[in-house]
Amino acid sequence: MQLLSSINMIKKSLFSALFSALFIFSLSCATSEQVQSPSEDTSESSKITVSEAERPIPYPIEVPDAYLQAVENGTRTSSGQPGENYWQNYATYDLSAEIDPESHTLYGESSVEYINNSPDDLEVIVVELAQNLHKEGTPKKEMTEITGGSDLSRVHVNGQDFEPISMFQRWTQNASGYILEGTRLYIFPDGVLESGQSMNFEFEWSFEIPQEGASGRMGRSRDNLYFIAYWYPQIAVYDDVYGWMEDPFVGNAEFYHGFANYELSVTMPKEWLVMGTGEFLNPEETLSQRTLERYNQAGNSDEPIIIADFDELSDATIQTDEDMLTWEFSSKQIRDVAFSATLESRWDATRTDVGDLDDDGQTDYSRINTFFREEAPLWKEQATYAQHSIQFLSDYTTVPYPWPHMTSVEGADIIGGGMEFPMMTIIGDYNNAGAVPLYGVTAHELAHMWFPMILSTNERRYTWIDEGYTTFHTNEANKDFYGDRFDNNDIFGGYLQIAGSDLEGEMMRWSDFHYPGPAYGVASYPKPASVLAALRGVLGNELFLEAHHELIERWKYKHPYPWDIFRTFEDVSGRDLSWFWRAWYYETWTLDQSVANVTSSGNQHTITIEDKGDVPMPVLLEITLSNGDVLQERIDVDHWLDGYRTKEITIESDSEITRVEIDPQNHFPDVNSSNNVWKASQ
Repeated sequence: MQLLSSINMIKKSLFSALFSALFIFSLSCATSEQVQSPSEDTSESSKITVSEAERPIPYPIEVPDAYLQAVENGTRTSSGQPGENYWQNYATYDLSAEIDPESHTLYGESSVEYINNSPDDLEVIVVELAQNLHKEGTPKKEMTEITGGSDLSRVHVNGQDFEPISMFQRWTQNASGYILEGTRLYIFPDGVLESGQSMNFEFEWSFEIPQEGASGRMGRSRDNLYFIAYWYPQIAVYDDVYGWMEDPFVGNAEFYHGFANYELSVTMPKEWLVMGTGEFLNPEETLSQRTLERYNQAGNSDEPIIIADFDELSDATIQTDEDMLTWEFSSKQIRDVAFSATLESRWDATRTDVGDLDDDGQTDYSRINTFFREEAPLWKEQATYAQHSIQFLSDYTTVPYPWPHMTSVEGADIIGGGMEFPMMTIIGDYNNAGAVPLYGVTAHELAHMWFPMILSTNERRYTWIDEGYTTFHTNEANKDFYGDRFDNNDIFGGYLQIAGSDLEGEMMRWSDFHYPGPAYGVASYPKPASVLAALRGVLGNELFLEAHHELIERWKYKHPYPWDIFRTFEDVSGRDLSWFWRAWYYETWTLDQSVANVTSSGNQHTITIEDKGDVPMPVLLEITLSNGDVLQERIDVDHWLDGYRTKEITIESDSEITRVEIDPQNHFPDVNSSNNVWKASQ
């Protein structure tokens, strides 16, 4: 149970009569939004009664009261735009880390200024301690290496040392202090953090670095590589919809982070190469002269350059009498920081075109860094893969990659696939998978720089937003890089394997609450990507991209919820798509359109289309005649929304119909494509 909920239970037991009355009152005040169905032909001939309906008819989607209250408060709007009263809390972090490679221990210190831009006075500050996933007794979704988690040695608030307290002390004595519960740290200051004011925190901690930390998203490998993430006390999001985001990290669904400024310093033994989130501030103080010259050269090169090869790593850093070097990085308006430290990894680098970042009419560039070990030979092309991915995605999203570098780190033994952080990604060696999948995972992890690094979504509850959009973007990047080798089937396949079965779960189900097995993965990755392709098929590519780009423009560096996405697409397209959201996002219905029959009488040809699935979608027909003509017909979704299963189309032609195909361009994920084509018998 979440701590704030537990505290409320204690308060309720102490003041039962008052809270019971308030609870009853809150129920009486609850509201819900009713989303109207599309306008339809109301003539008697086009209508059937509910009892006569041959199929489920999508009903209005549920929109949470908390979201509707945000619209009422003016922080969000009914059109999907941020409201005029939209706000975000903000933080500035000064982080330092030092790793002892002998004990694999990280020692960390931080100072944080947290600014309360909300209209609320905050009695509690919620902090994430993700490494406590590795603490015995912390709730977990799967087996996890036990290292002891974070050893929190200092919590300092506004110049005062804080000590642990109990919930009972807090609510009977109004005690200040902190309560640690799993991966959540609840800090109760002496007074409230008033609206418009800031509060300062200092932390000291340490932890043993796990090999496959945070469910294989960070860790250590072969005594020559560290990839550090999920590693520091991070203040949770307090937003305009739900307030504090206190859902625990259980190793499955990822994060929901606020934007902040970061200063990061990393201290390592002098032979290690370090790269981290942010602008690399002190290459002159850390790199040897040869390495520095190549580093500067790579920043202006369109071709990859080897900055430090395998046989050059012993003198890749600056020669000094000191045993340790400190590497410094700085970043603004990002949602997290990570860093790598490598001892035997080759460093390749180049630059990539990201477009006109600052609207000065000039092309801007970002650095591409790649670190990989000799056991990963496919990574010799990794810089090229990253270069193309960033360039393509900057163009496709119309938002240029905004940061000074993008760094890929080969991390076999920590991870098999990939994991993303601002400006940093860790990816497996892909020796067994091959070069094409390596490009694909690179494009995928780098596509995450837009979702959720620029559009900071609540991944813990709605993984389908960032993973779905990223999987969709990955497939578009694959098409651009490999041409006809990729099409929509490359995203449809993963979804169609379990579509409509008991293994599937609704996309809108909170991510950590999916059934064990493939439900979480399919609802997070291939199905939402497939649904985006289907939405493009409904709207047409031009209108789809207009809405897609508008969504990114509206919500970049903000926190969109699902209903902001739905409303933006409806606002830009001018269409009521509630049937689409209900059928695809809230249900596990499937699409199965079929050509049931084709008959002819003279020059009259009748095509019967049967919709066997429960997802209502337009039918896109291609009809081939014996004289070679090809006709295009469309059955609008309204016919299915009226409750029908079949539709007849009559074609008048002196030529016979030789072939009928549903969705020849493969826009829609149909569970049974074998009945999509009819051919005349020979």
